[in-house]
Amino acid sequence: MTPHAPSRPAPARRDFIRKAGAVATTALLGDLVTRGAWAAGSDAPEKKEVKIGFIPLTDCASVVMASVLGIDQKYGVKIVPSKEASWAGVRDKLVNGELDMAHVLYGLVYGVHVGVGGPKKDMAVLMGLNRNGQAITLSKQLADKGAVDAPSLAKLMATEKRTYTFAGTFPTSTHTMWLNYWMASAGINPVNDAKVIVVPPPQMVANMRVGNMDGFCVGEPWNQRAIMDKIGVTAITTQDIWRDHPEKVLGTQADFVKANPNTCRAVMMAVLEASKWIDANLANKAKMAGTVAEKSYINTSADAINQRILGRYENGMGKTWDDPNHMKFFDDGAVNFPYLSDGMWFLTQHKRWGLLKEHPDYLAVAKQINQIDLYKEVASAAKVSVPKDVMRSSKLLDGVVWDGKDPAKYADGFKVKA
Repeated sequence: MTPHAPSRPAPARRDFIRKAGAVATTALLGDLVTRGAWAAGSDAPEKKEVKIGFIPLTDCASVVMASVLGIDQKYGVKIVPSKEASWAGVRDKLVNGELDMAHVLYGLVYGVHVGVGGPKKDMAVLMGLNRNGQAITLSKQLADKGAVDAPSLAKLMATEKRTYTFAGTFPTSTHTMWLNYWMASAGINPVNDAKVIVVPPPQMVANMRVGNMDGFCVGEPWNQRAIMDKIGVTAITTQDIWRDHPEKVLGTQADFVKANPNTCRAVMMAVLEASKWIDANLANKAKMAGTVAEKSYINTSADAINQRILGRYENGMGKTWDDPNHMKFFDDGAVNFPYLSDGMWFLTQHKRWGLLKEHPDYLAVAKQINQIDLYKEVASAAKVSVPKDVMRSSKLLDGVVWDGKDPAKYADGFKVKA
């Protein structure tokens, strides 16, 4: 059952809540003001109304719920979620200032900053929004021929020659990089051996239904939707490519952060609180699923969303399992910290696949984009723990370890590359 939006309190109570919220906000932020963390002697948000773009995906939930639950008002801002049609549209509106911020692809922000995948503009990652919870879907036709994972797909592509078409969500996206990485792990070169196209997430299922692609990598609920509509199967989840991988981020222009630091902090506080709220219990997750499923957000059924956010998976071929590494929005703050190494990883893959012609200064770029100090201020005010190190180490599905220490060597070290 889809829950209704929270009812509005009576005027007198509303006035009390507003005043209480203002007092709570002042108390919460006061510590930072006394330490001079806020700009020019005032902690008031420079911009009270903040337009945040999102794509219809489960992982837009923390931005949506911060608005729907009125958490944003506690911090003196009004979040206006803006439903967008494609990642290219999000990019253009971020760059031209039509959007203040966006629920956005990590790789899109980095691509714009270094001038690939669109116009060059100095960008900022404020915080992570979620980890895990994407997947690669193969068509029923491929599955019926035995292609149900990367090795069996490679075998089919070698024996049954034709053009195989796969879809990512954007040229520099997480999804295109997961898809490429997964195919390459089985010896398939996504540049030479396949055709990788760009399709906006909400259009993936419809395009597969009419035979426009053999497979796609996308966020939920569109992998589960393909199974429910009996047109695709889940070949692998992205958490099985890289456990606890970074996914969507709260992104904006670097100039917006400079001009509106208090606004950024206020929005980050609200989204962080919403993230914590979602992960807190099953009832909150169910309410979130019902809310974001509505037409104004994802426009699908709640049952396409609610199983996978609980870690209950089916692959469309009779296998079901409980995955402890499902999509998380908070996880005691581990999700939200903008690790420098996370951003750097996307640059290594952009270089690997020929989007970047030369090695950038990986660490310098990450330090420019990821707003570590700003995030630490917000986390401190919200009493959310932060890791000791701005880098982290991970082993991906091919056994290769990424730790950010020698990104150029890492990017050049893959056998399969452009």
